This record gives sequence, structure tokens and C-alpha cells, in this order.
Amino acid sequence: MLEEIKYVKPDEIEARSMSIITGELENMGLMDDSWTEEEFLVVRRCIHTSADFDYAKNLYFSEDAVRIALEAIKGGASVITDTKMAAAGINKKRLGAFGGQVCSFMDDPKVAEIARERQITRSAVCMEQGARIPGRKIFAVGNAPTALIRLYELIKEGDVRPDLIIGVPVGFVNVVESKELICSCGVPCIVARGRKGGSNIAAAICNALIYQCK
Repeated sequence: MLEEIKYVKPDEIEARSMSIITGELENMGLMDDSWTEEEFLVVRRCIHTSADFDYAKNLYFSEDAVRIALEAIKGGASVITDTKMAAAGINKKRLGAFGGQVCSFMDDPKVAEIARERQITRSAVCMEQGARIPGRKIFAVGNAPTALIRLYELIKEGDVRPDLIIGVPVGFVNVVESKELICSCGVPCIVARGRKGGSNIAAAICNALIYQCK
């Protein structure tokens, strides 16, 4: 099998991968006005992260979501995540260059205490904590539908108005329903409709947006 391996320089691997993805999308007939250029960069990075071309079909962008997100990042928006994994995967240096920071409250003992007292998930409490952060905010949810549901409630109660919601939890229980709530809430959003998603996809979308900012 070794003779079939194509050796590629480390700094060329990502570019080669992106080229392969673009070619396969063209062969699938999904490159003709399917997305704006900015949206396409998000779709392609999700596929690059997962090797799953379903993201070419299930990613939903509300109107002007990417443009609004880029303006928020350039304006120093904080990114609030529902998992340490998503937080770890976001390029904090690039985000920090615009004055933003990544916030995750999953390890906060106070969050765990509140969740126990109220019999709700820590992820839901994390959204409440994130809503209190001053300034512009992007919520990136890759694991817990309960986080999206609580975020929807906070929006309807007037307690938070995010610049963007990235809604890509993965799983089977309330996953599809929670995503549809976000699609209907009137806040700019990028959502992976259906069951697929994950913290890695949440981080990939964040990075795809961050990398577009100059």
C-alpha cells in the first residue's frame, strides 16, 4: 500500500484537502449559486473537519448571518460555547486579535451547583452565564440541545440578543427540535439541521468565520 501513498508537504495538506472538497462538490452539482462565497467557506471547513459531505445539504444560514458574524468578530465579540471541546478547538489567538475571547463555564463550580439545585443541565446554566457577558456575543452550541432551548427562552424573555447563534448539537433527544427553535427565533444563526453536528463542527464554524476576518 505504501506505493499508493501520495506524499504532500505539511503546509500543503489543508490546501490540497480544500481543493478535493471543492472538486467533489462540483461533481455533486452543488457549486452553482448554492451559497455566497462567505457561506461556502463555512460549509467547506465543516466538511474538512468531518469528511462528511452531508454538511453541504444540512447547513442552514439565516439571511446575512455570515456578514453579521464577521462584523461582530471584528467588533470584539465573545464566543460562548457549551463544551470545553468546542472552546479548545477555536483559534483564540486569531479571535483575540480583534479583542474577542472564548468563554466556557462548564468547569465553574457555581454552574454545577445551580444545575443541581434547579435540576437542569450545566449547559443550560452556561447559556445564562454567557448572556450576562457584556458586549457583542456569539453562542456556539455543539453538544447540548438543552443549551439551545434555554438560549431560545432567554431570547424570548428579552434577557439576551446574540449577534449569532451557531446551533449544531449532535444526537437524538430534542436535537432536531431545538435546532428548529433557533431557526425560528429571529436571531442570525447557522444551524446544522437534523441530527448531525458536534463540538468539532461548532469550532470549525467559528474558525471559518474568524479566518475570514481581516
